[in-house]
Amino acid sequence: MVPPTAFKRIVPLVLVLALMAPLTAQAQDEGLKIKVDQPEMTLTVGETAQISAQVVDAYGVDQQKRLFYFSTNRRAVSVSRTGEVTAHKPGTYALLVRMNREISTQVTVNVPYPPVERVTIVGTPHHVYEGTRVALVSEVEDATGAMRDNVTVRMTSSDPSVASIDSFNRLTAHKPGQVTITAEAEGAQTETALAVVVNPIAQVRLSGGQPEARTGDVLTFAARASDDGGNAIDDAPILFTVHADPDDPLAPSASAQIDQQGRFVAETPGFYTVVASAGSLSDQTTVRVEPRNVRREIELIGQGAVGEVHTSDLWVWEGVDGRDYAVTGTWNADGEAYFWDVTDAATPALIDTVTVDARTVNDVKVSEDGSLCIISREGASNRKNGIVLLDCTNPYDVKIISEFTENLTGGVHNLFIYQNHVFALSAGQRYDIINIDDPAQPHRVGSFELDTPSHAIHDVWVEDGIAYSSNWSDGVVMVDVGNGIAGGSVTNPVKIGSYAYPSGWNHAAFPYKSKDTGKFYIIAGDEAFPDGKPAGWIHFIDFTDPQNPKEVARYEVPEAGTHNMWVEDDKLYVAYYQGGLRVVDISGDLMGDLYKQGREIAKYQAADPKGKIPNSPMAWGPQPYKGRIFFSDMNSGLWIVKIKGDEEKPGL
Repeated sequence: MVPPTAFKRIVPLVLVLALMAPLTAQAQDEGLKIKVDQPEMTLTVGETAQISAQVVDAYGVDQQKRLFYFSTNRRAVSVSRTGEVTAHKPGTYALLVRMNREISTQVTVNVPYPPVERVTIVGTPHHVYEGTRVALVSEVEDATGAMRDNVTVRMTSSDPSVASIDSFNRLTAHKPGQVTITAEAEGAQTETALAVVVNPIAQVRLSGGQPEARTGDVLTFAARASDDGGNAIDDAPILFTVHADPDDPLAPSASAQIDQQGRFVAETPGFYTVVASAGSLSDQTTVRVEPRNVRREIELIGQGAVGEVHTSDLWVWEGVDGRDYAVTGTWNADGEAYFWDVTDAATPALIDTVTVDARTVNDVKVSEDGSLCIISREGASNRKNGIVLLDCTNPYDVKIISEFTENLTGGVHNLFIYQNHVFALSAGQRYDIINIDDPAQPHRVGSFELDTPSHAIHDVWVEDGIAYSSNWSDGVVMVDVGNGIAGGSVTNPVKIGSYAYPSGWNHAAFPYKSKDTGKFYIIAGDEAFPDGKPAGWIHFIDFTDPQNPKEVARYEVPEAGTHNMWVEDDKLYVAYYQGGLRVVDISGDLMGDLYKQGREIAKYQAADPKGKIPNSPMAWGPQPYKGRIFFSDMNSGLWIVKIKGDEEKPGL
């Protein structure tokens, strides 16, 4: 969710409020509109301008209403809470000016691109074989030194009878000879020489893969080109393609994919012919793909109903007395945290309530030994938000030990406990690292903050001495806080690597190492409300090489949006807002769209007629625990479910 104290994300908060609350009559707003003096502006990089806007009635009279400003791409164009706009990157961007969900308008900001200064042809071999095709690749650099991917590059050949180039810059070699390749982009130009030589390829052989697979299984193929003597031709241009013959004749034919490294995956059952070709020579093999068949039923075990307020996050743990407990927070309410005895999961019992000065207790965490609970605060009456440390040795009688508010007045949205340290978000911009060796005297020992334009942070998760933070448009960031891989510590956090994706919706991150493949992923979740309803998906980013991360797969539920998640035993547990709890098979290699591949194991949409909003699922956060799945729902409290057939683990 989006902190009300962080202005940068006030618009998503407004949208969530509008989503969760029934529409009420607002006769007093009828006829009002937002008047903007300059609905479109042009700024150069680094230039600033002020939005002049007001809410007026039908007669044009200023109604003195508060307005909120939001950038759809903060890394490119940022806007302050007072409407001051700063341009950071070229392009055309939209700023939203809102009074509420119904009354809003848009300001378009044009940031001109600098002129192109240099075009380069990259990766082209010195020679190509006659009868083969290669894709020509170019890079474009503008006057500021920035690499551009929005410029059309036109390539031509000096002799098309030797080698011709189509409109997509794919070269076909026709006969031996020499040509000059020219690349031109907005007046900038470069040339390179290329030789077409006699084709020595006599045979192409395809290997790897397997004859049978399931949807979602990734198969790896290899191809070898050789000459008449059987000698390998390592620089032969191999092209992989796939032909689909799905079981369902009405299914789309594009139900499988193969990349140019030979990695194949299918979404739909059927027969698939994988082809490796080099010029006119090719080899092929057929794969039979069966349904994945991982679907399981899920059953309700119990519910800790909360209908009077909205529920936020949860944490489940084994207490020092050996019993099982849970704590849930509250959102936009009265600063309460609820403690539950869930030893009998069929009948969760509310055993204690802690109330602090706050509107929202957004995050709740419990130490590994089960003795210390820490909750976050937002909306405190005195603006001293920060964190509150609780003694939960006896969850039936929880005691406040201390609080820490120094420089956390902007509100703590999320936190994490790791080895006697709390990683607490501060004002949506950084995380502070607070030592809690003595819970009565917490003190700050470190901090980490990005230096990008209009940077922001939403969450942090710490594992094995590495902090994984979710930084909206800056994406996911790995930081050494004691692992040693980059020489970092809690007092000296050191960035390891990062990955940002175009939408800029990065809201949550979870580290995961595949037992099957050894690959290391950061699973990144979105949060966005583009049309007033939750949207976004889960991104699987291969971070096996932290310096070269690559997004390889996604899990996207149509018409729903993600929130928090957890991974255990090759299963991904996702709270998918209005889509409910989802459980996903992430075993083996990952590639493509996991939802379409049938990797979803189970789902459960919590609906309570006595909920804060009756019969309205809005899943917030999941946690697998001892063979059961606990999750919180904003509108109805704490839920406990179980996948039928899974063994419960009371001894863990």
